[in-house]
Amino acid sequence: MLANLATKPNLACLLLWYPLFTQPFIFREVEGLKEILPTKVYTLYGQNLVHCSEEMLAVAKSVQTNGISSLPKVLLNLAQNFISKPKKFADLWTQTLKFKWPNLEILGENLWALAIAPILAQKLVQDKIDVIYAPWPRGTTTAAKVINHLTNIPYVTTVRGDNLAPADPDLGSKLTAATFIRANNLADLKRIEAFDKGQARGRVKLIYNSLTLKLAQDITPQIATYTKARSLKIMALGRFDVTKGFDVLISAIAILRDLGLNIHLTLAGGGGVSLGLGKLEGDLRRLVEKLNLTEIVSFPGLISHNELPNLLAAHDIFACPCVIDPSGRRDGIPNTVIEAMSAKLPIVSSNIHALPEVIQDQKTGLTVPPNDPKALANAIAWMANHPQEAARLGENAARHAQMLFDPKTNCQQLADLLTLAAQKSC
Repeated sequence: MLANLATKPNLACLLLWYPLFTQPFIFREVEGLKEILPTKVYTLYGQNLVHCSEEMLAVAKSVQTNGISSLPKVLLNLAQNFISKPKKFADLWTQTLKFKWPNLEILGENLWALAIAPILAQKLVQDKIDVIYAPWPRGTTTAAKVINHLTNIPYVTTVRGDNLAPADPDLGSKLTAATFIRANNLADLKRIEAFDKGQARGRVKLIYNSLTLKLAQDITPQIATYTKARSLKIMALGRFDVTKGFDVLISAIAILRDLGLNIHLTLAGGGGVSLGLGKLEGDLRRLVEKLNLTEIVSFPGLISHNELPNLLAAHDIFACPCVIDPSGRRDGIPNTVIEAMSAKLPIVSSNIHALPEVIQDQKTGLTVPPNDPKALANAIAWMANHPQEAARLGENAARHAQMLFDPKTNCQQLADLLTLAAQKSC
């Protein structure tokens, strides 16, 4: 493997925040890369350690942050650059400002990335960085692209389902400048290769995410002991966002209640625009009240990664009723699904986009059409009526997750890709 060569490239991982409790998969990936390549982490923003696990907090001090305290230095640097290289920097800013951005938040993120990039460029040169990994194609890749323009340090970015539709107006130029683009599922790989008239074709590489929880090898799926003498425990987890289809799930629970099934839904996660958690919490709670489900649907709120294994193990079924929003937004493979698979939960999911890559109908779970509460209710009812078969699906899912999302294998593949990107620039 490339990463086993005597000389390994110095890697910069570029993020908005690190660590961040909503991104345990990024945390696992970056920490895995540290075991393979000499790696430093730089952030565009300051620290955001709310709800972080002890493991995350332990690495926070090693991160080089660039929050609002960097503003005086940023402004001075910008002034110096516009004086010394007026055309070069005017062109950089004009390219960004000419676009029609979808909202002020995204514009602000990109402008800050543009402003901080020259300082980061100097720092990366001082630190003898050979290659940049920007796991998100917005502000961090804006900064990576500018750094590449100023220093020729190559970069690799990752593009996910909801980055492609609706796409930011500068996405095509970022993909063109990237040495490689990583896709974390096959469905998105095909969409990236077709994006912007196929400009990225041949440079898109499939590397799945890594498991963030240890596989529960020694447990029996909870549903294996299910009888109708107790409540059937359903769990869903994620951002309260339009792509999750949680309203469909709530409607399915109402159908099951009306059929007389003793059932309870734990709808974990939450909303909060400032944390990137979506805007729909109020709507979901109102729907629960409207359908008279307040006694059988609970909202425990945000779940610490430390608490998640026990919470998953206490439930019978995991539901992932994802939908494709009319805007085109969609999830790839939600990391909550990967976590549920690792806990041997039988999963009922919609059959859209990348989900069939992991939830194979009647093999590793059950799949249903999106936006179909009745079909979702029927699949859950089937599992309730066939608990041993459902348990077998959960065990199959855990084996499939171990194969597809093995942290050692996937981090090595990513390290190899970054090494190749560094070598191509030589």
